Amino acid sequence: MRNAKKTSIKQWMGVVLAGGLLASSMAQADFDRASVLANTCVGCHGVNGISAGPAIPSIAGLSEAYFIDTMKAYREGERPSTIMTRLAKGYTDQDIDDMAKYFAKQKYVQVEQPHDAKLAAQGKAIHSKSCERCHDAAGTVAADDAGFLSGQMKPYLAYSLEDFTSGNREMEKKMAAELEKVQKAHGDAGVKALIEYYASGKK
Repeated sequence: MRNAKKTSIKQWMGVVLAGGLLASSMAQADFDRASVLANTCVGCHGVNGISAGPAIPSIAGLSEAYFIDTMKAYREGERPSTIMTRLAKGYTDQDIDDMAKYFAKQKYVQVEQPHDAKLAAQGKAIHSKSCERCHDAAGTVAADDAGFLSGQMKPYLAYSLEDFTSGNREMEKKMAAELEKVQKAHGDAGVKALIEYYASGKK
C-alpha cells in the first residue's frame, strides 16, 4: 500500500510539474509570437520600430490605439499606401493587437538630420498656433493617439503632408480646417516650415 501511495504521489507531482512546464512554455510562446510578428516589420521600419529609411516612419512608442487603427485602416483600404495595404491584409486582429502592444513598449528615437533653422523657427510658431492642441510636444506624445512628427525623416514628413494637402489622404475636420488656415496665411511656405520644424527634432 505504501509503495502504491508513493507511486500515486509521484504521478501526481509529475502531472503538476508537466502542467507547470506547459504553462510556462505557452507564456513564452505568446511572448515570442509578438516578437516574431514585430520582426516582420524590421525590413522597412527598422529594429524595434526605429526606421533608417527616409520615406518610412519610425513606429516605436506609438500608442496601441493608434497602431491598431492605422493597421486596420490599411487593411480595409481606407488609408493610401504603396505597400502597407497589401501587407496589412495578412494580419488578423489578434496579430495587430500583439504588434501594437510590442511597439508601444519600445522607445521612440528622433533622427538627427540637416534642416533649415530659420524655416524651423517659423514652423514652430505655426505649430504652436495651429497644431499643438492635437500634437503635443511637437507630436511626440503617444497619448495623443497620433503618429509621431518631431524627429521623423524629412522625406516621410513631406510625403505625408503632401498626401493630406492633395486630398489623397482624408483628414479629420479639425486638422483640415487648421491646415487650410495655414495655407491661406502662409501658402506652401507654411507647410515647408512645418516640415523643417518637425525635421529639426525640437519641441
